[in-house]
Amino acid sequence: MPDRVAQAFLEVPRVRFLPPGQQRYAGRDAPLPIGYGATNSQPTTVRHMLGLLDARPGDRVLDVGAGSGWSTALLARLVAPGGTVVGVELVPELAAACRARLATEPRIEVHEATRGVLGWPAGAPYDRVLVSADAPSLPEDLVDQLAPDGVMVVPVAGEMLRVTRTEEGPEVEAHGRYLFVPLIR
Repeated sequence: MPDRVAQAFLEVPRVRFLPPGQQRYAGRDAPLPIGYGATNSQPTTVRHMLGLLDARPGDRVLDVGAGSGWSTALLARLVAPGGTVVGVELVPELAAACRARLATEPRIEVHEATRGVLGWPAGAPYDRVLVSADAPSLPEDLVDQLAPDGVMVVPVAGEMLRVTRTEEGPEVEAHGRYLFVPLIR
């Protein structure tokens, strides 16, 4: 795990992003329910995804499926100084809670996703895109929101993919099997 990711984990404790009934389980390396059928992802999985994403200071990052806001806050640490994070969440109640929780973070904006639209095209292009829900196939809509040479980490049909946008088209690397809630448009 890159040192920057480890430092972000120290600066952004998971417990702050869990409902009161789940906070006592914050130290468990397991996904935890946050309501509305969503989960706060397993820490080992989040570390792996952030390592693959390799977000850097100054990057503009899209966090699809922001949920509790934990990954959004971690990303904000990784892109500081100078970077920004756009979090998108489909569940209105989770988007509102996420927005409120992160209101004091100047590098973060959180939006309620628009049904039928993946990501946040209005803010594209992004240097990095993190997707915390399982897509049935490579989401071309999100590839299109990447800047040239941009990187997306996304679970697709249960397999974690690292996708780099090149002039020739997406370069895809597989990085193991994972379980996520389904990505819904």
